[in-house]
Amino acid sequence: MTWQTITLDTDARGVATLTLARPDKHNALSAPMIAELSAAATALATDAAVRVVVLTGAGDSFCAGGDLGWMQAQMAADSATRAAEAGKLAAMLGALNALPKPVIGRIQGPAYGGGMGLLSVCDVAVGVSGARFGFTEARLGLIPATIGPYVLARMGEAMARRVFMSARLFTADEAVALGLLARAVAPGDLDAAIEAEVKPYLACAPGAVAASKALALRLGGAINRDQIAHSIGQLVSRWESPEAAEGIAAFFGKRKADWMP
Repeated sequence: MTWQTITLDTDARGVATLTLARPDKHNALSAPMIAELSAAATALATDAAVRVVVLTGAGDSFCAGGDLGWMQAQMAADSATRAAEAGKLAAMLGALNALPKPVIGRIQGPAYGGGMGLLSVCDVAVGVSGARFGFTEARLGLIPATIGPYVLARMGEAMARRVFMSARLFTADEAVALGLLARAVAPGDLDAAIEAEVKPYLACAPGAVAASKALALRLGGAINRDQIAHSIGQLVSRWESPEAAEGIAAFFGKRKADWMP
């Protein structure tokens, strides 16, 4: 398959590297990227040759969140279109979260908004020490809706409430303390750190790994359809809000939103 917004390569060991490939847009999640990530998740889930998946980004950023042009289009769309687009985002995150292979996040740069959702569906994520992170949606009058179930599953409510709604940026070290990253390493050490996470899986039975992951998801309180449907509804509601209209307009107008000092 020919990809436009991602790349997918598998080495002789069965280690697949799934790369967000819009570096000029800081790997922001556009409609085509969401569709391609969903297709890649389906392909990886059924490929018996794949043992481990490494999720990373091209360029300086891991993922800057949702593409603002895409979000602006949803605000101008009808309600059914908004709900369908939010549903596609939620389905993509769900497919990656449930992938029956270990997913290791190689977080080579900053992650914001929806990028934090991608980080949170990884089984383990290692980031570079200079990166910054943040749930930045509230600055735009939006909320971390469809990513919410995965973020809360990763961090727990108490940790999430420290950063979930303030939109403040935080360091890689704080991301480790919050449970988002397993480790923060120097950029030059990132590949070695990822290899250290990959290697143990290659000695494990693939079926046992898949069954263990499914068991962990179930015992941890599997994310249910009601939670996902609620998160979709909340995203659509915010897209329709006056605050979101003001926040997006302020961004494109290169001015402060009316709630900012």
